[in-house]
Amino acid sequence: MGFQIGGAILDFVVLAILNRDDKYGYLLTQQVREILNVSESSLYPALKRLQKSELLKTYDNQFQGRNRRYYSITPSGKQKLLEYEQEWKQFKTHMDLLLEGGHV
Repeated sequence: MGFQIGGAILDFVVLAILNRDDKYGYLLTQQVREILNVSESSLYPALKRLQKSELLKTYDNQFQGRNRRYYSITPSGKQKLLEYEQEWKQFKTHMDLLLEGGHV
């Protein structure tokens, strides 16, 4: 996808991906990039911000002799995801009306 989108959408995408299951950093980056045009230099500060806001937590696991940092959504993160979902539905409704030539 080609949209360059700001922080709230990035947070929404990260939380939605992690709501399915925990991901290590590289895999999470790849999955986010399938949806948004985002660089690692944008993603990792977002992950730190989400962690600081207690929407994500991290833990390390060994894989083939190396540590992998995993990201996991918290209960607060699940609540924030629900808020983002509601906002998205409203936004989508307005965009659909706009694109169909109606009034918002």
